[in-house]
Amino acid sequence: MEPASLTFEEIVETDLPALTDVMTRAFDDDAQRYLGQPHGGPPGYDNGDFFRTWLFPYKESVGYKILRQGKIIGAFIVWILPGGHNNLGAMFVDPVYQDKGVGTRAWHFVEETYPDALSRTLEMPEWSTRNHGFYKKLGFCRVPPEVQKPSDERMILYRKKKA
Repeated sequence: MEPASLTFEEIVETDLPALTDVMTRAFDDDAQRYLGQPHGGPPGYDNGDFFRTWLFPYKESVGYKILRQGKIIGAFIVWILPGGHNNLGAMFVDPVYQDKGVGTRAWHFVEETYPDALSRTLEMPEWSTRNHGFYKKLGFCRVPPEVQKPSDERMILYRKKKA
């Protein structure tokens, strides 16, 4: 698959059923791979509430669906924060399309669409080792644990500053 064949469009409410199907497959695949559990993801990942909670109510967030030949194969949400700081709130790709350049192309789209960002951050579970390698490859650096906020689940914060 050629990553150049991907397109990105803003998410609208009518996308939620298809997005929820893809998000469920992606997060359940990670839960099976890394935790040995059949299901797992952030609250609302499997019923559309994730988007209703983290995308639609906020004017500073924008979500994009990743399309291949008109079919939704992934998505991401970016929060455009004050002072030139952006946060990648979520990015997921259908397991069928993982390891084929989709995530890298999506990240390049984010950087091209929001070139004025001075820094970008994201958070992910400690156990999600494949994703840690992916974001390091894109130039993100792990924020030291003493700088991070405490949480119930061990989350790792990454930051990428503008060069």
